[in-house]
Amino acid sequence: MIKFFKSKLYLAFTLMIAVLLLGVLGYRFISNYDWLDALYMTIITVTTVGFSEVRPLDTESKIFTIVLIISSVFAFAFAISIITEYVLSRNSLQLLKKKKVKNTISSLKNHVIICGFGRNGIQASERLQAYKKPFVIIEKDKEIIERYDTELLMIEGDANDDDVLLEASIESAQFLITALPDDAANLFVVLSARQLNKSIFIISRASQVTSQKKLLLAGADKVIMPDKIGGDHMASLVVMPDLITFMDKLSFEGGHTTNLEEVAIEDFDVELNGNSIRDLDLRNKTGCTIIGYISPDGTYIINPEADLKLQPKSKVIVLGRPEQIQKLNKMFHIG
Repeated sequence: MIKFFKSKLYLAFTLMIAVLLLGVLGYRFISNYDWLDALYMTIITVTTVGFSEVRPLDTESKIFTIVLIISSVFAFAFAISIITEYVLSRNSLQLLKKKKVKNTISSLKNHVIICGFGRNGIQASERLQAYKKPFVIIEKDKEIIERYDTELLMIEGDANDDDVLLEASIESAQFLITALPDDAANLFVVLSARQLNKSIFIISRASQVTSQKKLLLAGADKVIMPDKIGGDHMASLVVMPDLITFMDKLSFEGGHTTNLEEVAIEDFDVELNGNSIRDLDLRNKTGCTIIGYISPDGTYIINPEADLKLQPKSKVIVLGRPEQIQKLNKMFHIG
């Protein structure tokens, strides 16, 4: 729709320029005015301001002036109508778009809310997109919203405002990531989010070590310090470079490059009574190896024994080459 109106706008501006050129050339060659006088006569004629002509017009010049006035009236009237229609339609489309986004967000369940769309927020959204996990972004910078709102579900507003969080359907959200650059702002978001949804899993960014404990006390489930992680990673490259490089090669971004996968036991569709990791037989079926087990109470077991009994609502961490992970996902309809 907008492209259609833009093409009509180009046509309108082209007609106006054509009328101006017609006037200048007509007065230059029909009335023998110099270029400046020809431009002056054209402007006062098409704008109908009522100034007097440079000199009295002869018959040919009067006829040309009549033609120029009629042409300019139609051209400028057409341009004004198109510009007005374009502005009104653009506003209408923006309203319709906002309404559509609002309806889409209100229908989301178990989605993720990202507060702040800076460097960390963008990285989080890219990872969620790779896994096709629905998410909503809250950002108060209008320029950022205008840059990304054609691709993503975005809400303009302050994440500290309860009404904005409610607009993002926080009551039905499963996770909230607050990645604001200011620790105090993140603290307020955590407090508000925890009040609005007692069961939501909150992940907060922190810049200062002293903020970590406060955020956890406020209700955050996990606190991430990007600067600390970056420093630890660089130091680890000095101490054990090959191991860290190998870890960097492992991908869990989704798509066709995944090496690691987290799978709920229920996804395997097996009887749990007395069954163990050995009974899953993933190595023979898919080539993947189970390197971790997460019990229902959240206990992490690295490199679990093959005889470990499976429990409902537990998970396994699986390692494999991308094609093996894809075979796992297809075989058990995971993801």
